[in-house]
Amino acid sequence: MPELPDIVVYRECLAARVVGATLVRCRIASLNLLRTADPEVASAHGRAVRDVRRMAKRIVIAFEGGLFFVLHLMIAGRLHWRASGGKAPGKIGLASFEFSTGTLSLTEASTHQRASLHVVAGEDALRALDPGGIEPLESTLEQFRSALERENHTLKRALTDPRLFSGVGNAYSDEILHRARLSPLALTSRLTPPEIERLFEATGATLREWTDRLRREAGEGFPEKVTAFRDGMAVHGRFKQPCPVCGAPVQRIVYAEHETNYCARCQTGGRLLADRALSRLLRADWPRTLEELEG
Repeated sequence: MPELPDIVVYRECLAARVVGATLVRCRIASLNLLRTADPEVASAHGRAVRDVRRMAKRIVIAFEGGLFFVLHLMIAGRLHWRASGGKAPGKIGLASFEFSTGTLSLTEASTHQRASLHVVAGEDALRALDPGGIEPLESTLEQFRSALERENHTLKRALTDPRLFSGVGNAYSDEILHRARLSPLALTSRLTPPEIERLFEATGATLREWTDRLRREAGEGFPEKVTAFRDGMAVHGRFKQPCPVCGAPVQRIVYAEHETNYCARCQTGGRLLADRALSRLLRADWPRTLEELEG
């Protein structure tokens, strides 16, 4: 799923192309995409774009007259930009937005169509779609601490809860926790003040570094290789590969459609965290430490 660094770069690249431009026509290819009926999509035709914003993991296109398109890409949704007359997306195309400066296309390479488009009128209706999490790159340490301690959850769940933190998902939470040298299953209520400060600093540093990196990769173009698995990541998507800090094999916890990656040596004192499926299967044979695993 595109997260804060990806959405920031999408927003910047899109704003450079559509702010001041007029929406000529919007075509919706999938009925599952549109989640609102009033106002109609066609009510934006002929309107100029005033702004492009990020709201959590959503992209907001603000039109004159207080009309907003709110796009949530979910896991497999991606945006593409082409000059007028360029090739349109094929079977995976969900929608196209033809502006006076070019065409924005939304695709979703998944059988589960989860991406969404909300069309709303007015700032109040827009705010109703905001999950409410704090902006991790704009918050103070005390604001970060307050959000973290609002509910007692594991660190992984807390960081990826959009009601607590805006824009952080599965991939960058792995990277943040590795950098902070904290277990993904540590409980927020049990963190010490130094650990919270370390997590705060790791969150800011990780998100800023990756945003800058993706911005450089996009350059003057439009980001076309948005993925949750990137070269240069420390642990996310690197199961069994060596940790770049200590060389121990990266571990994982698999649950539903997601997995958490971590380094046992750097983050859990060498203890292997129980995988819901595999540890239940192996029971007593499940290795508890890196030494048992390697043995």
